[in-house]
Amino acid sequence: MQRVISIGILMLIGLTAQLPTAGAASSQPAVFSTSDGAIRGYDTVAYFTDSRTVRGQKEFKHSWDGADWYFSNRENLDQFKSDPETYAPQYGGYCAFAMSKGSYAPGDPEAWTIHDGKLYLNYSKSVRRTWSKSIPKYVKQADRNWKRFRKVA
Repeated sequence: MQRVISIGILMLIGLTAQLPTAGAASSQPAVFSTSDGAIRGYDTVAYFTDSRTVRGQKEFKHSWDGADWYFSNRENLDQFKSDPETYAPQYGGYCAFAMSKGSYAPGDPEAWTIHDGKLYLNYSKSVRRTWSKSIPKYVKQADRNWKRFRKVA
């Protein structure tokens, strides 16, 4: 039986998501990806090195964890290849706030935060404002949910 997130939370993040059961969790890929690639084709290393969003280039592509990742230059590609866990967004690039509430939602590469050396994406910049009010609490909740979801997948 699936449980529905409270209406207030749904309105807050602008989604009509449900808490996944084992079947729903296993239907989600490990990495949120579009036809542009993981995190919509943005260079995940650039968040750390440039402190801004940078589009990846097709010639700097690497497949990892079931998705294609694009980078703005060879150096960033090589950094990612040497340690993808350091640079990949948490929760596979899904919205960190939604994950803290027990749900999947797409991550927006423009709505990002680096906290304790880890990259987090949120559904939107307005959701990121809510997320930013209590990041440690939300990380703890999201980590717990992500572990449960990944065990099922």
